[in-house]
Amino acid sequence: MVSEVLNVKVDRITRLENESKVKAFCDLLFGDLFLVRGFKIVEGEKGIFIGMPQQQSKQGKWFNVFTPATKEIAEYLKEVILEAYQQSE
Repeated sequence: MVSEVLNVKVDRITRLENESKVKAFCDLLFGDLFLVRGFKIVEGEKGIFIGMPQQQSKQGKWFNVFTPATKEIAEYLKEVILEAYQQSE
């Protein structure tokens, strides 16, 4: 259901070939209407997770500029991004 409503595609994925915890960056296209840049694929202590696009405030703190409204949508975005990441090998 979520996939039919959102129609999300990975527009671009850039793999990083270094020892960083950040493994790749990607941009998502939502229904050919909105392009959201700056998703991160990160290798954490508990496995791979998706980092949301962030911006730094004038006070130096980082905050997400894009946040899924529900856990279901967050899980769907994770599936879309990780599938594209695995196919880009």
